[in-house]
Amino acid sequence: MTALITGASGGLGRALAAECAAKGYDLFLTDISEQGLLEIKHGILRQYDVAVHTQVCDVTNPREVADLFAAIDARGIELNMFLGVAGIDFEGGFTQRGCDQILDIVNINIAATLRVTHAALEHRDTSQKFNVVIVSSLASQYPIPLKATYAASKRFLLDFSIALRQELMHDNVNVLALCPAGLTTTQQALDGIAAQGFMGRVTTVSLPTVARKTISKTLAGKATYTPGAVNRLLAVFGKLLPKSLIARLLYNRWSAAQEKWLDVSA
Repeated sequence: MTALITGASGGLGRALAAECAAKGYDLFLTDISEQGLLEIKHGILRQYDVAVHTQVCDVTNPREVADLFAAIDARGIELNMFLGVAGIDFEGGFTQRGCDQILDIVNINIAATLRVTHAALEHRDTSQKFNVVIVSSLASQYPIPLKATYAASKRFLLDFSIALRQELMHDNVNVLALCPAGLTTTQQALDGIAAQGFMGRVTTVSLPTVARKTISKTLAGKATYTPGAVNRLLAVFGKLLPKSLIARLLYNRWSAAQEKWLDVSA
């Protein structure tokens, strides 16, 4: 069994790779960071008796994605799981960021995810159940001022995942949308959690816990997973309250948090 993971050298990608290896999956890991891939490969091989293949790939580049799957074919690999972790965000309001950065969010979070998901499905082992994990976000539940493009991109991924799951259910494919809140993946993420104060702390769930439960729920055939009881409660409120009210409340929260966040990151 082989799992393909994009964005594998980041914190969430590493945690999911380790969990898949612990379940006995061979790994095909890709990221734009060659050094990051080598580090995770060596770490996995020290701990688990699995095969680990790596290839640098910019998932927004169709040629590099084609080369990635050519390498998978060359090794005679048929995939049993795909985890689309690669994603990006830029802090600051819509007009505070350049248009290229705004479009990067769409290209990486949406277009690249669709491209690699489509290719992974074409390279799956049809003799067994195929599992797909798409990393959405708790942000998918709300319109979020100052994170408008990011939240909307994650909403797209959530709706896409739910619809694709239904579409492919009879083809022995399960799709799970992972919707985490704060994750301790990078120093920037830690700064962001700290800037949010109490809400940042109570909505943060440890990476090993997220990875373990994500794979467990995926293998159990679940459709969505929002880590953390507080985050699941917040998701319910997102469905019940008027969107305009949510946007106003979140603007008040994020305007204060981002001011601290961007000061720390500067």
